[in-house]
Amino acid sequence: MKFDECKACRDEVVWWAFFVNVAQTTYKGLLGFMTGSAALIADAMHSGADVAASLVTIFSLRLSSRPADEKYPYGYGNIQYISSSIVGLILIFGALYLIYESAMKIFMGEIGTPNPVALLGAAISALTNEIMFRYQNCVGTENKSPAIIANAWDNRSDAISSLAVLVGILLAVVGFPIMDGIAAIAVGILVIRIGIELNMEALYGLMDTTIELDDLKSVYHIALETPGVHGISMLRGRNVGEDVQIEMEVYIDKNLKVFEGELIADAISDKIKEEEAHVVDVFIGLSPIDIEKK
Repeated sequence: MKFDECKACRDEVVWWAFFVNVAQTTYKGLLGFMTGSAALIADAMHSGADVAASLVTIFSLRLSSRPADEKYPYGYGNIQYISSSIVGLILIFGALYLIYESAMKIFMGEIGTPNPVALLGAAISALTNEIMFRYQNCVGTENKSPAIIANAWDNRSDAISSLAVLVGILLAVVGFPIMDGIAAIAVGILVIRIGIELNMEALYGLMDTTIELDDLKSVYHIALETPGVHGISMLRGRNVGEDVQIEMEVYIDKNLKVFEGELIADAISDKIKEEEAHVVDVFIGLSPIDIEKK
């Protein structure tokens, strides 16, 4: 992590996201009804889905912080991938409803010109969501939290959708009222795409995809530079929510005593955990070899 405050931000950011989403749902909903903007009401419903998503994220972060136990010896970290998937599903089903409602209004001819004041609501929403995206993405990246990163991209989707709403309302105000409904449909399509991407990323995480190549290279060099290590025959790592687990096989001199081999393994583990902040478990196998014949 870049700063010591990053860990503290992890516990604060989801609450900021929750209260910001509650505020946005309230003011966009009221402003949408007052100005007659279908697109702004759709955007308010999107923020309402984000409130539910924030609650899911808060729950998952609390649960994933539990230490490993007899039932879950590898910890609870993967709950964050499940949380990310739930957020994605909330976005998808909420967006499908928005598309249906907007399409029916256009089909039934229930189209009106919104009040120009609705433009202010969309502009404030776009700016607020972009700020929250940058804040949450920073915290999520530094803490390697898939749940927080998912919530961040949820805010980015809100920012982009609010810009689409802004354009739609503007065109509706200047003489093309149908554009307000079309903007609402465009918002829904965009949100569905982001929801699908979140579910795909969650699936990759639950399937134990490998950690970043740069992280593996760093671990490799740390192990190889440890005194007593004469090579590495196997190295792999996986993400468990915010945490990283490493497995490796290293070559050591066959003439070493058992406790000497264990000291080398402990030295490797301690160094990796010291330099790689998110590594919580290092499983090291020792392969004795004949150094003279090597």
